[in-house]
Amino acid sequence: MPLQTLFRSTLLLLACCLPAWTASPSPAAFQPSEWAALQSSRADRRHTSSRGIVQTMLEQVRPACAFQPGMPPENFPSWREQVRQAMKKLMKFPALQEIHPPRLVKTVPRQGYRVEKWESYPFPNAAVPFLVLVPDSATPQRPAPVLFCIPGSDQTKEELAAETSAELENASLPRPGPNAMAWHYVREGWVAVVVDNAGAGEQGDAERAAGRASHDYDNLARLLLEMDWSWLGYTSYTDQCILNWVKKLPFIQKNHIILSGFSLGTEPMMVLGVLNPDIYAFVYNDFLCRTLERAQTMTKPSANGSRPAPNSIRHLIPGFWQQFDFPDIVASLAPRPVICTEGGLDRDFGLIAQAYRMAGREDAFRFLHQPRFADPAKRWQGERLPSGLDRTEFFRLANVDPRNHFFKKDAVIPWIKSLLDAEQTAERPADSQQPAAAAESPATP
Repeated sequence: MPLQTLFRSTLLLLACCLPAWTASPSPAAFQPSEWAALQSSRADRRHTSSRGIVQTMLEQVRPACAFQPGMPPENFPSWREQVRQAMKKLMKFPALQEIHPPRLVKTVPRQGYRVEKWESYPFPNAAVPFLVLVPDSATPQRPAPVLFCIPGSDQTKEELAAETSAELENASLPRPGPNAMAWHYVREGWVAVVVDNAGAGEQGDAERAAGRASHDYDNLARLLLEMDWSWLGYTSYTDQCILNWVKKLPFIQKNHIILSGFSLGTEPMMVLGVLNPDIYAFVYNDFLCRTLERAQTMTKPSANGSRPAPNSIRHLIPGFWQQFDFPDIVASLAPRPVICTEGGLDRDFGLIAQAYRMAGREDAFRFLHQPRFADPAKRWQGERLPSGLDRTEFFRLANVDPRNHFFKKDAVIPWIKSLLDAEQTAERPADSQQPAAAAESPATP
């Protein structure tokens, strides 16, 4: 056959086969609402799509360490220890033989306090910067409470400290941003320790030099997952190394160490809280939800047929849902004081309140709703969210207002003061002011 004839025959064959290769539903015919929930159209209810099959598996997950409101109160301490042991296994902190102590890099005076820049060395060849804001009133003779501050996504320790640069070259901001929690804390006379999240701020990489406004968490998380670790395990470990050092500072009240997490920062805050029974109290500045339920119900596809991910890969911890969810973790912090500042489902807050009643400290748990959902009549009430939600619908039913997401200083600072004032007026021995769990051994990397 001549070459030209062969070429024409090949083109004809391709033209005949092409429609079969590219056949797909017309975009105009696809209705996302019709595909919102993953349902089988077969009589035997079996799924042919792998996504549908996995969804049925997801529906059957029952966390082993879920808090059971009906458990006998005397079982609460053993359940709390079960949560702690499960958290240790999930976070996989490395057991390094020698960790060099942090080194002071720079100190600059501010009005009423000083800012110290330090470096921690949690790994060989690693230097992890962090800040310590020390009020002039804090001395070894008059130690102060300490707030360990963890930022949200794409925030930096400098933003929380009202500083303009990592080098501390300029004066602090005269009008700090809405999330400058460390700056607000030190002005109350409390020591504030501020860290960066892994992959953000000074721990970021080339994306900042290239002019990107956000940090590249996902590639970092991917590499850690490939090494059988996780972003949360890594960042919690580096925070733990700094926290171990903080506990030894001579000018802090060791029985008044408070963890303050904003948004993404609430996740390492919860990890540190579970692993360190000597932490005094917790500021949970975000909305509270069940992440497993979020994955089960947030399935409505976009116009191109892509179903939403419940969260980015940096939140992924293999095996997490098999053990517990966020409300269970917060419940396990009882009887230590917790404030949740940005709403969620009354169902979940009721669960946590029951844990605090069981632990004998119902007054130690406080939760606030966003102004948009302050009226109970405007909040969704029920035991299980409906299936087939998109992100906007999930937030609405979970009583979340993303536009009102910032550090709630007007609620948090008076709450912390009330805790400290109550102890000062109780007129009891200093040893009795320790939380009951403080006698247990804290976590050590």
